[in-house]
Amino acid sequence: MQVSKVLNNNVIIADDPHYGEVVVIGKGIGFGRKESDSIESEAAEKMFILRSRREQEQYKQLLPQVDEGLIEVMDEAIQNIRSVSGVPLNEHIHVALTDHIGFALKRIEKGITFQNPFLYETKEIYPEEYKLAEYVVDLIEQRFGTSLGPDEVGFVALHIHSAMTNRPIGEVKEHSQLIADLVDLIEQSLGGGLNRTSLDYSRLLTHLRFAIERIRRGEEVRSTDRLAELLGREYPELYSLAWKLTKVMERRLGLPVYKAEVSYLTVHLQRLAEREGL
Repeated sequence: MQVSKVLNNNVIIADDPHYGEVVVIGKGIGFGRKESDSIESEAAEKMFILRSRREQEQYKQLLPQVDEGLIEVMDEAIQNIRSVSGVPLNEHIHVALTDHIGFALKRIEKGITFQNPFLYETKEIYPEEYKLAEYVVDLIEQRFGTSLGPDEVGFVALHIHSAMTNRPIGEVKEHSQLIADLVDLIEQSLGGGLNRTSLDYSRLLTHLRFAIERIRRGEEVRSTDRLAELLGREYPELYSLAWKLTKVMERRLGLPVYKAEVSYLTVHLQRLAEREGL
């Protein structure tokens, strides 16, 4: 390999004869090195490829702003996510998650904490990503001796979901916020707080998640006018609430919602209201 750029003592960008430009991590691998120096592949403890020129440039800009030790820990964490999930990850996770954790560590040092407004929803909707995020946060706490707390587990889970599904983190956060807002509207309309540990609440969240994904894909679900008429007659308040919820989704997503979504959502609301005694 040939050194392309030294980022710090432990990280360099190099030109590999097989993979092109790669990020190389190794203890002291950048010390005393300069551009065009040759370096044996065996000297690299870890190596990964950022194929996108944009990701490469962002990563280069990020590294001087974070602790050198964090780079190696984050690479270990991302490798674990890839191995456990078995899913190809969008390479932007190297930039986005490293930047997020680096900023979180600095915030905590200054005594600044952020509350995660949709922590429970994230845990319920993305259980696999949440478990992976717990590993990441535990690893950071072990290596740096800083407790990030459960709120950060939720934020990290969203980054992992973004990388696993190849969706922008902003879109993932918007959908999580949308679900939290829909739940708030349900609680206000039903006149009581929902039991967030109940199976029916979990089912409702799952339904809302898949409804949003169906709407985003433009996937039609079918139901009969007879079912809609029956639900509207038997449960008028819940049917009206379901209609309001779908209109909120339609407005926030900027996409049309098929009428059948109202019927299926009414069924979930009825079961939830019955179990909750609302």
